[in-house]
Parts: sequence; C-alpha cells; structure tokens
Amino acid sequence: MNKNYYAVLMAGGVGSRFWPISTSENPKQFHDMLGTGDTLIQKTFKRLEQFVPIENILILTNERYNDLVLEQLPLVKQEQVVLEPAMRNTAPCILYAALKIQKMNPNGVMIVAPSDHWIEDEAAFAKDVTLCFERCEKEEVLCTLGITPTFPNTGFGYIEYEKEDDGRLKKVRQFREKPNYEMAKEFLDQGNFLWNAGIFIWGVDTIVNAFKRYQPTQFALFESGLLYYNTADESDFIKENYPKAENISIDYAILENSKSIFVLPATFDWNDLGTWGSLYDKLDKDESGNAIVNSEVVSLGAKGNMVRGPKDKIIVVDGLEDYIVVDRKEVLLICPKAKEQDIKQILAKVKDQFGDKHA
Repeated sequence: MNKNYYAVLMAGGVGSRFWPISTSENPKQFHDMLGTGDTLIQKTFKRLEQFVPIENILILTNERYNDLVLEQLPLVKQEQVVLEPAMRNTAPCILYAALKIQKMNPNGVMIVAPSDHWIEDEAAFAKDVTLCFERCEKEEVLCTLGITPTFPNTGFGYIEYEKEDDGRLKKVRQFREKPNYEMAKEFLDQGNFLWNAGIFIWGVDTIVNAFKRYQPTQFALFESGLLYYNTADESDFIKENYPKAENISIDYAILENSKSIFVLPATFDWNDLGTWGSLYDKLDKDESGNAIVNSEVVSLGAKGNMVRGPKDKIIVVDGLEDYIVVDRKEVLLICPKAKEQDIKQILAKVKDQFGDKHA
C-alpha cells in the first residue's frame, strides 16, 4: 500500500433533510441508514482503507462529534480526528488538513471524500481514485470524480468538460451551479456534463499552492499555525484562529478559479444519499414498492412508501402511497415523498414550537 496516499473523510455535516433520524447531536453519517449493519461513516472508512493506509486517514468533523467518531471507528487514533471548533464550510477544513498532511509528508497525495455517500462497486471506486492519484503524483493538477447523469437532476451541481478531450481524465471547462429543469435537460443533451460528486484528489503541495494563489488571506491565517500542527499546541491555535476563517466552499474558493482541473467520469454507481427519496431509490422494496428499514411493517394497500422505525417495532401502514414515514422516539414524521425538500422547513417549525431538543 502506497505510504504517500492520504484520505480526508468529511464528517461534519448535520444532514437535516434526514430528520428526524439525523439530528444536530447525532447526524446521518453516524447512522446505519441502509440497514446494513454499518453506519455511513463506517462504510466510507472501510472503502478508503482498501487503498489508503489506516494511519493516513484523517476524519474532519465538528468537535461535538469527536466521541462518536472514536466510538464508531475504533482503528482511528485521536490525532487522526481533525476537529473544527466552528462551521466554516469546506475550504477552510480542507486547507487545514492539507497543511497537516504536508507537514507530515510533502510528497503526499490526498482524496477528499464525504462520509455519507453510497457506492456499491468499491473495487471500481478504488481503481478510479488510484488513477487520479497517479496523475496527481506526476503533475500539478486538481482532479475530481464526476458522475454520468441518468436524468436531469436539479439537486446537483454539474461539471462541464472539454468535449474534444478523449482522455480518461478530461479537462474541466467550468463548474456549473444547480440548474433548473430545462437547463439540466440541456446539459444532458450536450453530453459533456457530469454530476459533481464532491470527491477530490490532489497533491498536498498542489492544493496548498492553489490556496496561496487564489485565497491568500485564508492561506496566511492557516499557514501561521504551521509550527503547531501535529503537536500538542495545535488545538489551542485552531480554537483561537479557525473561527476567523472565511465561510466558503472549496468550489468557490479554488475550483472555480483554477485552470488545471481534470475530471474522471466515474465507473461506479453513486448516490449522495441526500434525502429520504434518494435512500428509497437504493433500498430493496417489497411487492408493493415499499422500502423498509429496521421495522416490521404491515402494509394494507400501501404503495411506494419509505418506512423507517425503531428495530423490532411493528408499523401498520394503511392506504398511504408515496409517503415518508419515520418514527424516532418522541418524533413521528409522515410526509409526502414529493415534499421531501421541505423537511428543512418542517424542522424549523418544530424548533420554533418545541425548541432544539428534537433537532
């Protein structure tokens, strides 16, 4: 296994569209959303350890989830858990992790991967990532994995690549924001657009130099802590300085500025598991098209529902069609699948009425 390979596993999100299972105290990446016996972060860790040394896997998360990470990933040491004292989007935490890795190994190449994605063909995933690693070892380029669109999805950003590029890794022309339906259909018709999966590969020197060029203020803030990284004084420096970082995504900070980005159309099936509907799509269904996690369900003329409850709980669903039914302790959610994007607003109303204890 290549000792220069590193992985940065992003595990700081709240996943509010999976409420009421996902809460701010225990978000979706720490749940067994698929009913497989592994939580999402455990599945992602196992996927990465196939080609990255375990000691080279860093977990980026909010400091409130430190104990959850160590409990669910017993092979990880405390120094591998990179704690964010404040929510500042993806750019600051990626720069922070890159500087830590660069100090350990200037020849390192790293993958940045979300902790909550579904990938079935893990061998194909490892092969695709290794191809990008090898390119990044040789050249000062930024690589990303793109997913071939299967329908005009308006919930993802898109990557437009140069049509005439016939290489496996294709030169990126530009990143495109989440489109409306008509624009998404146009993207698919053009044939050189991929879904942005948010999985990135680059050399640590390359990404650090990109921050130095395109985000000099952010770079100066984090570089000032170089002496403290990977030492006992790191935590104090980060607690004082991390909240000063600009709240900005890696897409805006670096990817929309760089001219040296390549995308590899992925050879594996992928789902970002961002909503109950996306989870429904990936689960096995009963004869009436109901997807069921954990619970025992009695279905009476019920079709196309996403049902999840506590283990061994019997849930009777009579006559419902295309609904989300989620039972968690003090909260029961019954919502049409067509309105799954409104769950954030539903959660906000619950917080207004009952406070944060169920959020």
